[in-house]
Amino acid sequence: MGKEKVCSEDVHNSHSPKTTLWWFFLVATCIKALLFPSYRSTDFEVHRNWLALTHSLPLSQWYFDETSPWTLDYPPFFAFFERFLSIFAHLVHPQIVHLQEGLNYSSNKVIYFQRLTVIVSDLTLLYGVYRLTQNLDSRKQKLIWSLVIWSPMLLIVDHVHFQYNGFLIGILLISLSYLEEGRDLLGGFVFAVLLCFKHLFAVAAPVYFVYLLRHYCRGGIVRGSSRLLTMGGMVAAVLASAFGPFFYFGQIQQVIQRLFPFGRGLCHAYWAPNFWVFYIMSDKGLAFIFRKLGFNIQTPAGSFTAGLVGDSSPFSVLPQVTPSMTFIMVLLALSPCLFKAWKNPQPKMICRWVAYAYTCGFLFGWHVHEKASLHFVIPLAIVAAQTLEDAKHYFLLSIVSCYSLFPLLFEAQEYPIKVLLLLLHSILMWSGFSAQFHDGIETRASNARPKKKVDQFGSKGSSGEPVKNEGFVISWIEMIYLVGLVVVEIWGQFLHPLLLGDKLAFAPLMLISIYCAFGIMYSWIWQLRSIVKSL
Repeated sequence: MGKEKVCSEDVHNSHSPKTTLWWFFLVATCIKALLFPSYRSTDFEVHRNWLALTHSLPLSQWYFDETSPWTLDYPPFFAFFERFLSIFAHLVHPQIVHLQEGLNYSSNKVIYFQRLTVIVSDLTLLYGVYRLTQNLDSRKQKLIWSLVIWSPMLLIVDHVHFQYNGFLIGILLISLSYLEEGRDLLGGFVFAVLLCFKHLFAVAAPVYFVYLLRHYCRGGIVRGSSRLLTMGGMVAAVLASAFGPFFYFGQIQQVIQRLFPFGRGLCHAYWAPNFWVFYIMSDKGLAFIFRKLGFNIQTPAGSFTAGLVGDSSPFSVLPQVTPSMTFIMVLLALSPCLFKAWKNPQPKMICRWVAYAYTCGFLFGWHVHEKASLHFVIPLAIVAAQTLEDAKHYFLLSIVSCYSLFPLLFEAQEYPIKVLLLLLHSILMWSGFSAQFHDGIETRASNARPKKKVDQFGSKGSSGEPVKNEGFVISWIEMIYLVGLVVVEIWGQFLHPLLLGDKLAFAPLMLISIYCAFGIMYSWIWQLRSIVKSL
């Protein structure tokens, strides 16, 4: 009887993490359902139109249709995904998938249906985070689950603004989980599938290529060549299944033009908080100074400060920026990470390297949207509980990245929602990290060096040796910076309208971009420093 009781308890415990994870997902689902009536952006109509065109038109016309201004500009797998969803949309209400009559259709039926598709597609995120945390202790599991599944950024972008980032990032996490397990071929396969859903994830492709080349294609010339051919054949098969039909119809050039519309300009209408914010402001400052000194500085036709996007990057003094220049800058920023992946391809580092790659793409890429910060914030949540320094870094980065999304929800009725989400997330992070490091003792990770040396985060000690720390307390500089976010918000939301009215209407958004850019740049430098120190 005693043995049977122990066995039954073991079985119960083995299932408890999954049960707990489902409870996390259920709580998140309830919150998402409450957000159904909230504001939705034009992306809602974008995806409804994609449901209609993939349902109503033959495959050969998908990337040519211009019935709506919201033309299809995602890779084929996402188009096939929309075609699959359109089957159920037609059952809910045929007008949803009608190409002409469905334009700007916004009944409760289409709202509930599309909102539900985002919730259901988040199951990939659930599976991905489960795979990455299944071997961690219970405390770390719950902490990471709360950071990912209850992410306020995903709630704001996917379940209010409307997109499918949770679905896509879930696929990324599944790929990373296979790489961490040493199942490189499967990890590469899933990543190739992801690129055929959304090509913007290709920023991490150099990291994947170098890592897989060194980690999977090793073992001598014959074995390495065989594995390289296997991996290449697998990737080619995935790309062929996605783009093959359009090669057959002779439309691949049209598809490429839709996927890479470089004419959109360097920056989005609302500047993402990245390096180009400083570049733009430097150009504006220099132009102002030179005009005061008597120089004839022409004002460019396209104005960044008006929030407009032209066909070029209009600068008055500094050199014009082209897509090729941003591509080179991203590669240069990535080079330390690629060197590390080449020199010592460690599965346990892949999440950090991929997150760093997406940080580089966000900071230096062409026409970056503020929502792209999700690509590195969510993967960094997976490693946030590993060390105290990781926790401090993630705490600041997550708050800054979430705040940078506030302009997406600009209507008054959503203001309490976004503020409450960020406040609850901050409290949850502080509580979780404080509990993780509550006793002032941090156990060194198993990947620590056996000899007493300074590791990549600057702490000393031997493998498995407890290391004293001060608990979860951020520095006074970081605290002042976070308080500055409150000042920026008070100015933009209350003081600017009160004191200046409609004058300089774009200034509050510009201030948010500039201030948050400092935080994102700090995160990039922190990640770069940790990579360089680990070389």
